[in-house]
Amino acid sequence: MTSLRLAAFSLIVSTLPFSSAAANDDAFQSKARAAFASTIEEYKIPGLVVGVTRNGEHSFYAAGLASRADNRPVTPDTLFELGSISKVFNVTLAALAEQRGQLSLDDKVSRHLCADTCSIGDGLTLMDLATHHSGGLPLQVPDGIADTKELVNWLKDWQPPQPGTRSYSNVSIGLLGHIAASAMETDYTQAVQTVLVPAFGLQNTFIDVPATAMDNYAFGYQRKTDKAIRATPGVLDAEAYGIKSSARDMLKLLDVELGIGTVSPELKAAVERTQQGQFRTTKFTQDMIWEQYPWPVDLETMVAGNSYDFILHPQKAVRIEPALAPQKDVIINKTGSTNGFGGYVVLLPGENLGIVVLANRNYPNEARVRATYALIEALLLE
Repeated sequence: MTSLRLAAFSLIVSTLPFSSAAANDDAFQSKARAAFASTIEEYKIPGLVVGVTRNGEHSFYAAGLASRADNRPVTPDTLFELGSISKVFNVTLAALAEQRGQLSLDDKVSRHLCADTCSIGDGLTLMDLATHHSGGLPLQVPDGIADTKELVNWLKDWQPPQPGTRSYSNVSIGLLGHIAASAMETDYTQAVQTVLVPAFGLQNTFIDVPATAMDNYAFGYQRKTDKAIRATPGVLDAEAYGIKSSARDMLKLLDVELGIGTVSPELKAAVERTQQGQFRTTKFTQDMIWEQYPWPVDLETMVAGNSYDFILHPQKAVRIEPALAPQKDVIINKTGSTNGFGGYVVLLPGENLGIVVLANRNYPNEARVRATYALIEALLLE
């Protein structure tokens, strides 16, 4: 594996240790600090929390501020905007609806969106939406579209410009969440808060942050202006990038993803469904939103797979038939950003290891991948 050499640095943010495994806390603090300190300094990240679960034992490293205005430090319970990490909730809800017989991921999208006979895309299926296999759906909802009804009308006239390709899109995943919630006879926010959040055992995860939790909600800081900001509403925002959560809650979710602990059989089956390999790209295997690499993997391959070039341009995707069962000797990841926040989650099933990194700055994906990879190397040397 690639070794990373971190330059000496002067860290001017505060560091607050938290760990449920006290005996290993000092060692973990040292490793996390070494992996992330230069990134914090280079990108002037106001606040960052790293959470690690290994064999179900949780440790946390926290550095900096959730809010500069009141000098409030970040903690494992600080709420961060997850950005596109929210898509993990989306596909899990869809897989859960499938488990309950409320839809099939092989269904055509048109079956769920059209009141009359229509065609959407090149016969797009729900699994296509879950894997960005749309042939060119745009990253964002087109300007001038005010709601889902207008979006569906736009889709009736849309044709894929590059059929068969993987095109990263908030439109595709947003539609999947809308369809899954409708199949459950509710709206998406209600479905997440009343079905998924309790099923995962989460206590500090929201789409709409309640007044009682606002004191824990960090401010994001815009990369160019450094102004304090939070996400603004938009069409399909909840479905595509709208979840706010804490490092502590995200480790509970990663434990379920790793098969640690006890959850309902239907949630377990739904999570396993999301980790099946559906398409091969030139960099990784595309699961339902999750991106899967063999482990060990060259760092530069992961950097390339998470690059903005790979995200923003359609990529060749070859369907895997039958779908690849969930694997152990892999590393699975997902990045997420809003204008003021940047996050990263990683799973190594074969090591029973999961990592979440949450920051109130949208800093480059490459920096997230490199720092987290360095921490993984350090942890696996123990």
